[in-house]
Amino acid sequence: QVQLVETGGGLVQAGGSLRLSCAASGRTFINYRVGWFRQAPGKERECVAAMSRSGGLTYLPSSVKGRFTISRDNTKNTVYLQMNTLKPEDTAVYYCAAGFSLTALSDSDGYEYWGQGTQVTVSS
Repeated sequence: QVQLVETGGGLVQAGGSLRLSCAASGRTFINYRVGWFRQAPGKERECVAAMSRSGGLTYLPSSVKGRFTISRDNTKNTVYLQMNTLKPEDTAVYYCAAGFSLTALSDSDGYEYWGQGTQVTVSS
């Protein structure tokens, strides 16, 4: 079992930045792929960033490419999501996820463990 806890969400003005952190406990983090997903009211959950176990592969959709960066520190069992130039449409609950699957990095079904989510609100 892996427990994931996200921190770093909050209210920020458009154009601002936030860094989300996801701390894992229970098992070593190095064996898992990691991802960040978000879900806005009335919308489906979508992947905004993901990284393979080795860190050699990353996924960033076009909606966030150039603005969001995913990174991981396996020594601290932590994954980060740096979000710059935030837009009101980035407002959502952001979830950290980890898993073993070999499906596409963006596939939410490929993640077995999920955090409780952290709210990000971007005001215009």
